[in-house]
Amino acid sequence: MSNSYMNMKRKKGRPKRRRRRDAPSLPPSLRHQMMLFGKISQHLCGLKKLPWSCDSRFFWGWLNAVFNKVDYERIRDVGPDRAASEWLLRCGATVRYQGQERWQKELQPPPNRLLDKYKIQAIDATDSCIMNIGFDYMEGLQHVEKIRLCKCHYIEDECLQSLLEMEIITCGNITDNGIIALHHLRNLRYLLLRDLPGVKEKENLVKVFKTALPSMELELQLK
Repeated sequence: MSNSYMNMKRKKGRPKRRRRRDAPSLPPSLRHQMMLFGKISQHLCGLKKLPWSCDSRFFWGWLNAVFNKVDYERIRDVGPDRAASEWLLRCGATVRYQGQERWQKELQPPPNRLLDKYKIQAIDATDSCIMNIGFDYMEGLQHVEKIRLCKCHYIEDECLQSLLEMEIITCGNITDNGIIALHHLRNLRYLLLRDLPGVKEKENLVKVFKTALPSMELELQLK
């Protein structure tokens, strides 16, 4: 048997070695989400008694507070619109950017060169878990025209703010004082109030807004 044949046989039976490849780098948004999950895991591991074992409402309230915690370094690194998008989408809200018709439901990071072009124009927070403590994300947003707050059970009077249009629906912690405070929003053109058990004085609301914002359309669907 020739040496060349033996060499071919050895090569054929020898498994090929795979080259070691470096793991691909994760996009910044995914790294940020993984860091957030890591922080949540650390909190859970540090608890002697898991919160859901005693009160599931306490656990979900605690978890929502983690989701709403403001990351000021993130705002500085990626800008207010990008950071606010991450916060809103993380909490179950949707956003629409300036110049677009489609509502964004999942965070799909645009190229770095386009970050400055993605400006939030509208927010739909229906059934989301946004809280007062997260509203610092809104401070740097300069292009928001409409915000819809529907079944937002964690927000209270002090976080009501918008520019042109606002819909407040089934938010049990909102009272007359929070609604009346909106009269200083001089650019507000439309306000819908529906199913707000904390709002009692409809006639007074109509009087206040007619005086302060006579051109604003006020739609009341309250009991």
